[in-house]
Amino acid sequence: MFSGVFSEGVVRKAIQKGLIEVQVHDLRDYTTDKHRQVDDRPFGGEEGMVFKPEPLFAAVEAVRLAADAPVYLLSPQGRPFDGRLAEEMAGRSQAVLICGRYEGVDERIAGHLATDEISVGDYVLTGGEIPAMAVVDAVSRFVPGVVGKEASVRHDSFVGDRLDFPHYTRPRDFRGLKVPAVLFSGDHKKIETWRRRMALEKTARRRPDLLARLPLTPEEQKLLAPGRKERNES
Repeated sequence: MFSGVFSEGVVRKAIQKGLIEVQVHDLRDYTTDKHRQVDDRPFGGEEGMVFKPEPLFAAVEAVRLAADAPVYLLSPQGRPFDGRLAEEMAGRSQAVLICGRYEGVDERIAGHLATDEISVGDYVLTGGEIPAMAVVDAVSRFVPGVVGKEASVRHDSFVGDRLDFPHYTRPRDFRGLKVPAVLFSGDHKKIETWRRRMALEKTARRRPDLLARLPLTPEEQKLLAPGRKERNES
């Protein structure tokens, strides 16, 4: 599942340049029985199968290079994965990701092996592989040199707990939908102010929960205040 994703795009280039290293480990390689069993029926009679602790503990202990390397269990029960955590993980020399499956993992894995549980959303997938791909992609963007124009990362959505400002390209007029005139003003300060206002307004409309925890400066409060100029004016 991972080979296709990690052999394309920005992640592939980052691996080729030696900026990041991604290793995928098969849990069955860390089993000791002849059937290479990684899961078993849950105690208590519930439906489904649960990951056994033995192969997961053995795998993590084998691949973890330092005692302080974080071990993240990908689970819908975890705390939300966000840009702040992605940036934090990018500063680590190693991070171990455990991909849950089936009905989940033995609770001793979550409680005594993983240092944190993270979730990519309030929904259930068939396994943690797709979330792991998303995490690797998001984290890699914060590694210096991975993204060609590093300044673009600073303007991404969720950096600084706000959404990105609108982007436009040619043509200036498409079916009567015109690019805001301010972007052709040549006044870089005015353009930057417009972008900040648009980012704040979009965040207020689409993700008010982000704005609620964002400490706005007096200038940003004015940008959001009612009675401001129309958003497309120069």
